[in-house]
Amino acid sequence: MSSNADATSATSATSASSATKGARARAREEVTAAIKDEARRQLAADGAAKLSLRAVARALGMVSSALYRYFPSRDDLLTALIIDAYDSLGAAAETAHAEVATEEPVRRWTAVCEAVRSWALRHPHEYALIYGSPVPGYSAPDSTVPAAARVGLLLIGIVRDAHQGRGVALQPLSGALRTEGERLAAELAPDLPPATITAMVAAWAQLFGLVGFEVFGQFNRLVEDRSAFFTHAVTQLADGVGLLRQS
Repeated sequence: MSSNADATSATSATSASSATKGARARAREEVTAAIKDEARRQLAADGAAKLSLRAVARALGMVSSALYRYFPSRDDLLTALIIDAYDSLGAAAETAHAEVATEEPVRRWTAVCEAVRSWALRHPHEYALIYGSPVPGYSAPDSTVPAAARVGLLLIGIVRDAHQGRGVALQPLSGALRTEGERLAAELAPDLPPATITAMVAAWAQLFGLVGFEVFGQFNRLVEDRSAFFTHAVTQLADGVGLLRQS
């Protein structure tokens, strides 16, 4: 009887301990989410350069020392917001791609690009955080790289499938750019030709240039039908990386 009672007591104690830990974890997640939400509100109002842990704590009715247990510095909070933004953008692009994953490469390419634009227009302040002006005194750590790479890897995957299927229409690099193209290919996608990866990097820059122009207002009083303009432009980018259209 004593052994059974001891076992029951131990099980109860373990369950209580697990429940306590679970409640603490949930509470921490809720507070972390609240901190991030307030930080995003302040980003929208004042910009990333003015983000302050003290201001976030004050808005939430917390003492600064309590907030520091969640984010030891402003840079830690910025990093978390940046990773969240990249992951949100990546998830939107991946969801859009999944809906057209069996279609031709050009359609898959434009779907991803259009998802990037749509996300940016819905989240202009988060877009500005990751693709706008650098935040003074902040340098993004390597921990942001996997999230930041999601859209790029998705586009590379589309081009890779095309290369392994019907192929891509690009001439080999020549002259001074050949060495740089070989370096880029070795770093980003060794299984793809240097000319393809060089074109991909250029298309990447142009994609986010197009999106940035719209988000930051450079198309005002210039481009009226921006959806049609964007789709045309990113289709041209698909041509630029050598994707072949179905006749």
